[in-house]
Amino acid sequence: MVTVPTTQERTPMILSISGVVLLGVIVFLFFRKDGLKLSHALVSALFGFYLASSAIAPSIKAGGASLANLLGGIKI
Repeated sequence: MVTVPTTQERTPMILSISGVVLLGVIVFLFFRKDGLKLSHALVSALFGFYLASSAIAPSIKAGGASLANLLGGIKI
């Protein structure tokens, strides 16, 4: 039997992809406008990879999801 994931189960992937794109754009802008050196960007990327595999990664992920839910619940 095949189960279809609900919207709530698909949200973290969408959040992850949009977060990566947003952070990538920010790093690119820092690199182009504010003089971010390539070595700084590489160290930051490596830090992110190592942080993602650490014990604190689930807390960071939960905090990001909580922030996304908070921002998604704001009615304008």
